[in-house]
Amino acid sequence: MSSKEVKTALKSARDAIRNKEYKEALKHCKTVLKQEKNNYNAWVFIGVAAAELEQPDQAQGAYKKAAELEPDQLLAWQVCRNFFLYYGKEFFKWCDVCKKLVDLYYQEKKHVEVARTWHKLIKTRQEEGADNQELHQLWRKLTQLLAESTEDQNNETQQLLLTAFENALDLSDKIPSEDHQVLYRHFIHCLSKFPHETARLKKACEGMINIYPTVQYPLEVLCLHLIESGSLTEEGQQYCCRLVEMDSKSGPGFIGLGIKALQDKKYEDAVRNLTEGLKESPLCTTGWYHLAEAQVKMHRPKEAVLSCNQGIPDICRVTNPVSFHIKREKDNATQVPQLEIFLTTNLLSSYPDLAEVHALEALIHFTKKDYLRAEKCFQRALEKDAEVAEYHYHLGLTYWFMDEETRKDKTKALTHFLKAARLDTYMGKVFCYLGHYYRDVVGDKNRARGCYRKAFELDDTDAESGAAAVDLSVELEEMETALAILTTVTQKASAGTAKWAWLRRGLYYLKAGQHSQAVADLQAALRADPKDFNCWESLGEAYLSRGGYTTALKSFTKASELNPESTYSVFKVAAIQQILGKYKEAIAQYQLIIKKEEDYVPALKGLGECHLMMAKAALVDYLDGKAVDYIEKALEYFTWALQHQADVSCLWKLVGDACTSLYAVSPSKVNVNVLGVLLGQKEGKQVLKKNELLHLGGRCYGRALKLMSTSNTWCDLGINYYRQAQHLAETGNNTNDLKELLEKSLHCLKKAVRLDSKNHLYWNALGVVSCHNGIRNYALAQHCFIKSIQSEQINAVAWTNLGVLYLANENIEQAHEAFKMAQSLDPSYLMCWIGQALIAETVGSYDTMDLFRHTTELSMHTEGAIGYAYWVCTTLQDKSNRDTELYRYNIVQMNAIPAAQVVLSKYIERIQNYAPAFTIGPYLLVVSYVLLLSSIGEYDKAIQAFKSTPLEELEDLIGFALALFMKGLYKDSSKAYERALSIVESEQDKAHVLTALAIAEYKQGKMDVAKTLLFKCSILKEPTTESLQALCALGLTMQDATLSKAALNELLKHIKQKDDYPNCLLTSAIYALQGRSVAVQRQASKAVHSNPADPALWSLLSRVVAQYTHRSAKVSNFLSNMLILTSLLTTFLCSGDPAVWAGLMAACHADDKLALVNNTQPKRMDLYLALLSAVSASKFLKDYNQSLEKWSLSQAVTGLIDTGRISEAEALCTKNLKSNPDQPAVILLLRQVQCKPLLESQSPLPDAVLEELQKAVMSNSASVPALILLFQQTHVCCRHSFSISSYEYTLDGHLDYFQVLAILSNAATSALTCAFQWVIRDMCIYSGRSCQTVF
Repeated sequence: MSSKEVKTALKSARDAIRNKEYKEALKHCKTVLKQEKNNYNAWVFIGVAAAELEQPDQAQGAYKKAAELEPDQLLAWQVCRNFFLYYGKEFFKWCDVCKKLVDLYYQEKKHVEVARTWHKLIKTRQEEGADNQELHQLWRKLTQLLAESTEDQNNETQQLLLTAFENALDLSDKIPSEDHQVLYRHFIHCLSKFPHETARLKKACEGMINIYPTVQYPLEVLCLHLIESGSLTEEGQQYCCRLVEMDSKSGPGFIGLGIKALQDKKYEDAVRNLTEGLKESPLCTTGWYHLAEAQVKMHRPKEAVLSCNQGIPDICRVTNPVSFHIKREKDNATQVPQLEIFLTTNLLSSYPDLAEVHALEALIHFTKKDYLRAEKCFQRALEKDAEVAEYHYHLGLTYWFMDEETRKDKTKALTHFLKAARLDTYMGKVFCYLGHYYRDVVGDKNRARGCYRKAFELDDTDAESGAAAVDLSVELEEMETALAILTTVTQKASAGTAKWAWLRRGLYYLKAGQHSQAVADLQAALRADPKDFNCWESLGEAYLSRGGYTTALKSFTKASELNPESTYSVFKVAAIQQILGKYKEAIAQYQLIIKKEEDYVPALKGLGECHLMMAKAALVDYLDGKAVDYIEKALEYFTWALQHQADVSCLWKLVGDACTSLYAVSPSKVNVNVLGVLLGQKEGKQVLKKNELLHLGGRCYGRALKLMSTSNTWCDLGINYYRQAQHLAETGNNTNDLKELLEKSLHCLKKAVRLDSKNHLYWNALGVVSCHNGIRNYALAQHCFIKSIQSEQINAVAWTNLGVLYLANENIEQAHEAFKMAQSLDPSYLMCWIGQALIAETVGSYDTMDLFRHTTELSMHTEGAIGYAYWVCTTLQDKSNRDTELYRYNIVQMNAIPAAQVVLSKYIERIQNYAPAFTIGPYLLVVSYVLLLSSIGEYDKAIQAFKSTPLEELEDLIGFALALFMKGLYKDSSKAYERALSIVESEQDKAHVLTALAIAEYKQGKMDVAKTLLFKCSILKEPTTESLQALCALGLTMQDATLSKAALNELLKHIKQKDDYPNCLLTSAIYALQGRSVAVQRQASKAVHSNPADPALWSLLSRVVAQYTHRSAKVSNFLSNMLILTSLLTTFLCSGDPAVWAGLMAACHADDKLALVNNTQPKRMDLYLALLSAVSASKFLKDYNQSLEKWSLSQAVTGLIDTGRISEAEALCTKNLKSNPDQPAVILLLRQVQCKPLLESQSPLPDAVLEELQKAVMSNSASVPALILLFQQTHVCCRHSFSISSYEYTLDGHLDYFQVLAILSNAATSALTCAFQWVIRDMCIYSGRSCQTVF
């Protein structure tokens, strides 16, 4: 049978059983079994048919066979169970069948079948009289089978499960016991999943509590059940309290207590307990809901939103859907039109008696600022529900913002604010407006501050109430309270928030002098709002207060950019620029303010101060005319400021400062235009002289003292009187007025000292006035200076003044000590150095001039300038010290003449009544002018300048003669030198004049006269090297070798450096004159070896070689070929060395030039250009720096060896090897240095030295220096047999040397041998000999 026939037969069997044709069914099943003996369905059908035909044995056998074939199939087991139930025999087999069925039902999650089958099994066992232990296990097994899938069970299954738990608990042997407790837990846990079993759950929990009073679990479940059900009664509260007593961190317990506190309107306790409970039980959504509700009651919306997000599933439990919708619409203030439409079309008609609807309508009118209609709507809402604080608050706000009349009388607003505060004590915003009322209406700052603090405590995010509370605390001078509030806020604030708190705390720290903390807080405020110009201004103030002028300037500049209309920011920018000394920039900023506000007095004051400071700077630079102009502008701005505000003391003081500042300027230059208003006139200007200006300054100081008496102003007035007295003394006016002014000065300064006896400046000024010739109270002066020093230890000015006092009284030692103390305190203070110079002048010290010069270098001062100019002139006029080192240092080296002329010109500019200055000035001017003209080549002007002088001094005559010589007037120059020769005194000067005269005569063609003059120089006791060099040169010019040789020999006796360029040039010229070409080259080579760093000698050698080698062209060509061949060999051996390639290209270039000298065609046309291309294309340039370093070391060591400095060369190699020991070339170089003395001695080297040398050579087998060193060791004589400088030998005489080279080359590598063979072959071809004779 096919599978299709099997299926047909089985179908027929099923149909026969359905039609109760059991015998027919058996036939069909047997037919199938004949084909498939293990057909599961066939055996099942046989069992069913046999059972119906009352053939139990056959049926049992068939069921058994089917179960064995497919033990996991339900069909056979179900039929088998029914079979046993029907026939009632073999009970244990029937139980096994039930258990097997339950397992299969359980696997297929047929919970109802599991429960029914197992329940039948238990019922059957009960009927059979099973004991309690067996029944307990069966009921417990049923709980285990059903407890894991309660969600998918129907009511029947759930009831069977609960019945199983109850029966299992009742049949437990040991109560209480651990097993019983676990079972009870599972029972309660299962009940907690069934919302409709509330009573059963409560009963079970109470039952377990009675049996196990110390176990928390039933209490927790019961509390959570009461919480979730919303029926937390007093009994439930007791359960929660009991739970918290058992576990101090119980989540359900705290949640329950929090809900009970919420019901009792104890919102703070509610929030605290709920927050604590939800930390342990975060899945309790009801807890989150009640927490959000409590936070809403406390007006903490942000926290409420966060709580809602934690319990979204249950948060929508709103009892009144309309109220919920209204609350949602209230929060959407941007959709007022849509809300109004919704209100008019739906809510008002549907819920006319609902208070929330009228409140919503009122809010809409309030938002539209329709306060009258809002008032009526809020009143209707209150009629519906008068106990809502929100309605009272908004009605109060309506009255607060209503028309002017209502604004003046805010009683209605107060009434409703108070009602709202009484109804809702957590509404912070109502307390804020109560604070506004008490602050702005009543004026009670204490009550207002209390309301603000209450509002801020309730809502710490309310910046308005917090800022108001802090501001009122500051006004009431309760700074600690204000600081506490600000600190609390800033500690909690995140970055970029709480701007108001950061700003106010920054201002507090700024006021308290804690500048760094103020800067930090104000920067935090700016992070919250970077575009707040007020914050930038405050930050600028903080930077300014701690001395950060540059950063403060940037802050105020930023503030002015953010708010261009802010005059204060621009003013502070100008003020800081003024402090930094940027007066022109500050003036520009002040002018911007004046253009907007002409009467802005601070800007006018700043303009005047800037011009005053610029005037003082000009006075320091002795630019008196510019200073007068600045003072005139300053007085103009100060006068304008006084016109707007004449009762400001500092303005009058500044006018006094400006008038007094020109005390040092010459009276002839002081002509200041002053506005008539300042002089009591209504209009116009008046020109004031110096005495009038000083007098005006005194009057202004007096006006300032009338407005405000300060010690500083008294001191300034005293100094002003002193300056007036000085001016009277200079002009020689009334003596009585002079004495009166000095008395007034003393009186004012004493007044200043009495007001502030610790100010060292006042004591110092009093001491200076006491020293005046009109008073001469030296005891008082000394006392004042000492008091000044006691008041300020670092006081160079007082020490200097004390030294001047001692010097005036001829106490030289005391004066010196005082000046020395001042120098130690402030080495840059000018006056103490002038005092030391005056002492040196008094005692006749050689340091006098140097001290005066130092004063001019420190700064310009009239006393130092006239002193230095005087000593320069004195030194110039003293002819006895011209040859001294002191003269050369003070006059020549220090450029004394122009320096003295500069300072003296400034002195004359300021002091125009001192006659000696006008005498010294022209003298220095002429000298410096003539020297300047000669140095820049203006010889005509120099000659005219010299002719304007008497020409009686040697220096004048020599300068005049030199100018004539440089102009080409040799005859006149000779006459001037002859005049100088007639007044010369020292032999050295005479030798110089004779030499110069000889040169002038030579220029005129008078050779014999020049020769005679130079002979006179040579026979002097101390002939100069210049005269001997001139005589030698003259002999060369006259081709008198004997004269030149004699002069050169005499010259070499007087010099130490015999191989310098001038002497080498003269010697070589003499050899050339004698026709000794070789000697010429040798002399130049010798000089180069002695002074290798002198480029002039190298240039001379190049010219000598080019000029004196053309007579031996054959040798030149040979040397050129040898040079190129050697370079090629070196390049072959060291192709990666850039220095080798450079040498090869230089050799090729030299060969081309030699061909040009010999007037022949070059053999290698542009070979060096081809080599240059090859070098450019090579890759060795990547190691160029390293190669250059090695080459430099080699050159340095070679130079040290050639100059005989063997120890230094060895030390240099050793130092290089320490930094990098792995350098074979350097090791070879070191061995070369070490072997140098032994090789020069031409003695055999020791074996140890030879071994080290061999190692060095073998490690550098491809190195030319290594081979050269080996050649030197093999035969020292080879170095002498082939000397490059010996041009007279024949080439044949050198072949033995090349033979040695060829033999030695056999020891090298094959490539090196080939290279040497190529060299020898080329040389043999050149000499005409056969190669066989060599190899």
